Amino acid sequence: MTPRPHRLNSQQVLLLGSALVLASLLTASARGAYAMDAASILRTLWALLSGGLDGSPEQLVFLNIRLPRLLLGLAAGAGLGLSGALMQGLFRNPLADPGLIGVSSGAALAAGVAIVLGSLYFPSLPRSLGSWTLVLMAFAGSLGVTVLIYLLSQSGGGTRVGMMLLAGVAVNALAGAGLGYLNFLASDEQLRSIQFWLMGSLGGARWSAVVLVFTIVLIAICAGITCARPLNAIALGEAQAVLLGVDVERTKRLAIAVTALAVGAVTATTGIIGFVGLLSPHCVRLIAGPDHRTVLPGSAMLGAALVLLADSVARTAVQPAELPLGVLTAFVGVPFFLLLLRQFKGKV
Repeated sequence: MTPRPHRLNSQQVLLLGSALVLASLLTASARGAYAMDAASILRTLWALLSGGLDGSPEQLVFLNIRLPRLLLGLAAGAGLGLSGALMQGLFRNPLADPGLIGVSSGAALAAGVAIVLGSLYFPSLPRSLGSWTLVLMAFAGSLGVTVLIYLLSQSGGGTRVGMMLLAGVAVNALAGAGLGYLNFLASDEQLRSIQFWLMGSLGGARWSAVVLVFTIVLIAICAGITCARPLNAIALGEAQAVLLGVDVERTKRLAIAVTALAVGAVTATTGIIGFVGLLSPHCVRLIAGPDHRTVLPGSAMLGAALVLLADSVARTAVQPAELPLGVLTAFVGVPFFLLLLRQFKGKV
């Protein structure tokens, strides 16, 4: 018999995840066009906590540019990782991704509308909302498309996961067609704005956006972790889960709502960052097993670490330019996804 691989327990996964996030934060803090060592970072943090800020260049760079970007990356990765684990648990498929319920495509379509048609049909929005116009439009688009897919998947008083998948594929294709039409209408400047947004970046991090996304993702994590035990039961099949006393429909609604909120908020502020929600949960399951009580928090931690490390590479790989974050995660994620397809080709 082939011996079973050693699995880490929940405490070990949380300790390992915390150490990985901390190491990623320190690495990303030091890397950039303005290089900083660990000592200068610790001095800046101590000055911030003790009220001894003196306005030195390293303090200004760290507190006004790098720290908001780090916190946004932390929240973005955690939200994407958690959402990926929820979707894979809900669909009972390790190849599932948050994009299946249309969050990213809805945000992309709404962002394209705001960029191309906003000044023509909604001229008062930029004046009244300022830089929040694109963020709020993208967030509204992500939630709107998710609600549409959820309503289309209703049948017989319940939610059919298979119908949700098919509706997601159709709506994603329709949103892609709409975005293609907007690209056709766009001017050169608008087209560059759309493409830059679609490729994803943490470069637009500012404290107001960080506070908003961090708050939403924190709420989503707290709500999402409550799905752990029901998802463990659903893994046995919906009929068995009902027999075990699980409210399957409530779990589906909560998982979809958490995913829509987290991914919608992240995508609206950073653009599309792909494959983090696919990679993180599967990697955690490889080392810790399928228990969602471990997979959900572990995926959030690993997702945060992946985004932070990817962003540190994106900022420094092609200096003085910046590599789009979504492009970098796709370069890593696509080969891994193909390996998953090979591994699970008899099961999906």
